[in-house]
Amino acid sequence: MPRLGRSSLSSTARAIAALLVVFFMLRADLHASFLSEDMEDSLATFIALFVIFVVPVVLIVLFWMVHILPEKIAHKRHHPQFEAIRTLCLLSLVFGGLLWPIAWIWAYTKPVLHKVAYGTDKAAHEVEEEGTAWDAASGSPAFEIAPSEAHAEVVDLSERLARLEGHGVSTNDLKVLHADLDALEARLAHEVR
Repeated sequence: MPRLGRSSLSSTARAIAALLVVFFMLRADLHASFLSEDMEDSLATFIALFVIFVVPVVLIVLFWMVHILPEKIAHKRHHPQFEAIRTLCLLSLVFGGLLWPIAWIWAYTKPVLHKVAYGTDKAAHEVEEEGTAWDAASGSPAFEIAPSEAHAEVVDLSERLARLEGHGVSTNDLKVLHADLDALEARLAHEVR
């Protein structure tokens, strides 16, 4: 490494001294910021209001979106326990996210005995977008049936009911069947409108 001579050190020292003299002579015009004081105040006010009002809303929305991920996954995978996973996601919001990992794991699992009981390990969620998978009036599952199929089903049920009446089935059972048939006809008439 070459040694610096006295002349180069003295010239460097002179340059630094000259810069310090210029700096102290101009110091009245120097500012800590490139903005004026009024602009600094308005910028600080804007940043403070942004942090107070916008950031919490964004954080709450992100928290909500993360907490409904298991619900969306279960819906996409046609999980048969979709409603329970949805409920667990909402409970997780109440309990500060403690239940969320359970909902996440549950959304990716298959129920063990569901296929044995129902013949499939997937559920149809088309009806659930309206609110519930059960018809409140009749207490039976509300399945989407095409109008022509529904009319054929009503005719078939009416014929089967007439045959049962001919075989001497109890009147209470017939009343229940008549009520179910009337409810199906009413629902069909409502869907046609």
